[in-house]
Amino acid sequence: MLINRETDYAFRLVRNLSPDKPKSISAIVDIEHITSPIAYKVARKLEKGGLLKSVRGNAGGYMLTRGLDQITLYDVFVIMENDPYVNLCMKEGHVCPNNVAGNQCKIHYELRRIQEVLKKEMSTPLSEILD
Repeated sequence: MLINRETDYAFRLVRNLSPDKPKSISAIVDIEHITSPIAYKVARKLEKGGLLKSVRGNAGGYMLTRGLDQITLYDVFVIMENDPYVNLCMKEGHVCPNNVAGNQCKIHYELRRIQEVLKKEMSTPLSEILD
């Protein structure tokens, strides 16, 4: 698993926003060195995922739907990544022929352990990371 570029941009957008006051994408792209079209695309994904809301008008822009103390890297990651798993066999409901009764795949169990550690490490509130 590799964090893609859009997810990296999403982390950077989120760290520039608050739930109190909207901020324009143009103000963020200058700070974070992201192109406007990509920033808008990422913001729309985050809005669709329920992390941002848009505010129209002269003083408009984007705002967080909740505080940084209630948002984690993992929240952003799951919204942005199509498949937030280290391997397909981690997906809920996936039946791996190499990991069925009587034949337990040791690789599967190690990858699951890694997946759980990754989720735990990415579940720190952003307020703790950014302070």
